[in-house]
Amino acid sequence: MSQPTATLAVHPPGTSGPPSGGSEFAPLLRTVKGQGLLDRRFDWYARGIAVNALALAGVVTAVVLIGDSWWTLLLAPLLAVFCARTAFIGHDAGHAQITGNKVVGRAIGLIHANLLLGMSYSWWNRKHNRHHAHPNHIDKDPDVAADILVFTGEQAKDRTGFRHWLTRNQAWLFFPLTLLEGIALKIQGFQDLRRQQPRERAVEAVLLVSHVAGYATLLLTSMSPGRALAFAALHQALLGLHLGLSFAPNHKGMEMPDPNGEPWGHLRRQVLTSRNVRGGPVTDWFLGGLNYQIEHHLFPSMPRPHLRLAQPLVRAHCRELGIPYMETGLVDSYRQALSHLHEVGEPLRAD
Repeated sequence: MSQPTATLAVHPPGTSGPPSGGSEFAPLLRTVKGQGLLDRRFDWYARGIAVNALALAGVVTAVVLIGDSWWTLLLAPLLAVFCARTAFIGHDAGHAQITGNKVVGRAIGLIHANLLLGMSYSWWNRKHNRHHAHPNHIDKDPDVAADILVFTGEQAKDRTGFRHWLTRNQAWLFFPLTLLEGIALKIQGFQDLRRQQPRERAVEAVLLVSHVAGYATLLLTSMSPGRALAFAALHQALLGLHLGLSFAPNHKGMEMPDPNGEPWGHLRRQVLTSRNVRGGPVTDWFLGGLNYQIEHHLFPSMPRPHLRLAQPLVRAHCRELGIPYMETGLVDSYRQALSHLHEVGEPLRAD
């Protein structure tokens, strides 16, 4: 399939914004559809899945061949990088970016999430879809619910004990905490099995257990228990850090809708709560396309390689409507996210 080329004709000449009484999002959607940016890219994903599978197989083979040596630990960062790629494929499958066939899409998601990573595809999809429907909404978005981290002063004021200390220091602790994310995602997946329907639970449980068994067998048959434990700790910590680096810039520190205020339309709800990260092919690859967070939220089923093509259309549309479009560099995106977490914890540091 030939790659679409984006043009900037969002509105007819001489017009600005949507028609009177119309949706702010509708003209943009028509343009994006008209340019084929919502069309599937089976070829692109087939290549990406095949290359990633070969890379994973290559690392696993190297682990077996090098065997019981501390040099094997040098493969843990490489495995973490390709496991993050695997997570991005599972993410795209969950959004129907790869295929419109639900059965095939679920199979791709289950293989990449449950079997290859030990993370529940069903749990992630359910949670992530709620986030997409209500990004940064304090009552509806599970990603900003008060837990280890808090995101508003209202959430922070009732923290006591250890959680009080966490909130005071959450900006400094954010990236160290992501080192535990790889393990946390696995635990949450197993916990979610209790919620799932029997048939779904059976499939997910078998794949999750198969991952754990396969992962343990690989490490324990290739190296001593001590080195196996060191390899697993390093691999899971770096995987969690990589995922944290990919998700941290997206929404933290952006607008949070007033739960009691007037609801925003789809365009404003997604654009005002999201932040893009500037960069080229390396940034796109490292962040799995999530650096185009605004476009991804506006068009969740848009194939990853089309997000960068949609960006000038979205930016121009927002400019015409006077809607702020946030885009910054990678390092500055982390600074903004951490500054917000630091600000939320400020009243507790004054105690």
